[in-house]
Amino acid sequence: MIESPLALATTIAAATGLAFWLDYRFEAVGKVGASMLAIIFGTVLSNAGIVPIESPIYGAVGGVVTSLAIAWLLLSVDLRDLRKAGPKMIGAFAVAVTGTALGAMVGAWVYQDRFGDDTWRLAGTLTGTYSGGSVNFVSVGRAFEIPDVLFAGATAADNMATGIWLAVTLMLPVWLGRFYPKTVVPDATGLQPVASHGPVQSERHAHHPYFAHVGISALQIANLMAVGLILVFGSEWLGGLVPGVPAILWLTTLALILGHTPMYREAPGALQMGSVALHFFFVLIGILSRFSEIVTVGIEVFFFTLIVVGIHGVVVYGAGKLLRLDIGTLSVASQAAVGGPSSALAVAISREWRHLVLPAVIVGLLGYAVGTYLGLGVGYATRALL
Repeated sequence: MIESPLALATTIAAATGLAFWLDYRFEAVGKVGASMLAIIFGTVLSNAGIVPIESPIYGAVGGVVTSLAIAWLLLSVDLRDLRKAGPKMIGAFAVAVTGTALGAMVGAWVYQDRFGDDTWRLAGTLTGTYSGGSVNFVSVGRAFEIPDVLFAGATAADNMATGIWLAVTLMLPVWLGRFYPKTVVPDATGLQPVASHGPVQSERHAHHPYFAHVGISALQIANLMAVGLILVFGSEWLGGLVPGVPAILWLTTLALILGHTPMYREAPGALQMGSVALHFFFVLIGILSRFSEIVTVGIEVFFFTLIVVGIHGVVVYGAGKLLRLDIGTLSVASQAAVGGPSSALAVAISREWRHLVLPAVIVGLLGYAVGTYLGLGVGYATRALL
């Protein structure tokens, strides 16, 4: 068993690197995504007895490293880019997160007797993760202090539901496309190729938020490290100063504000550094996902997530039909909410909707920005209603 803190940190870093490499190298594996691969690797390491149940390294990864990931990812969000996504995509995304919130409240009502005081916490956390992806699962779940066993079960359930919904959004355009306005793919997409000093990239790689080449200097890396730690420290300090406002809400707000100032409006490398740090946490989630513990809560949490995602889907495709939105826009917006920018990108590219590639990434990043607020809001609203 690997017990040395240095060896454990190396193992987590290696699992993260392998997940990214497999996602980059094999297009079929890209349908699963680096995020899920990282969780799978962590789960295998843990349940095979290769790594221990507890370690100081886990506290560091789940604490400051994850907070840094959230800070950097939010610094990379530019709300001005919403103009490039277009009103149809933004409208579809608004419908998608509304469906998520409704689904979470219905799920909480169904399972309130089973999960007791943790019901509203689950509702808020699932609202967060299905409004922009796993970064919001992490932030809202930590803010609500969900018990470790329930967190592990919810993580496993979330991964399964996200994978199922990815498959659904890939196939529904085939099955239901004739009932919706046709998704017209223009000859000119308006997408600009990403400058690269490395190997020639495929279209998937050139526009993928994890693989696009960006130029970044040592000065910029040092700047991002410093501002990230300042944001984390400042949010923790403010959270202690104002107990009624969680530290993660301070972190989200401060990072978004700072990211729109002239100094950080262009923050090359923030998305990439945030993505790597977040995947360290995904490996940790896998490590903490012990099958023996998950089984005790995982099945019912899984049905909870199915209710949330199911109602989300009914709202998206039902309201989309009434609003006469095309099936491509609806599918990409739905996946941006449920899985985040990378899985929304996978849907756009897999279905060859070239004109939806950039909007997929933009609304996925928007989900990073709004998911924490929605998750906290729905969680507290659900507690009041129950």
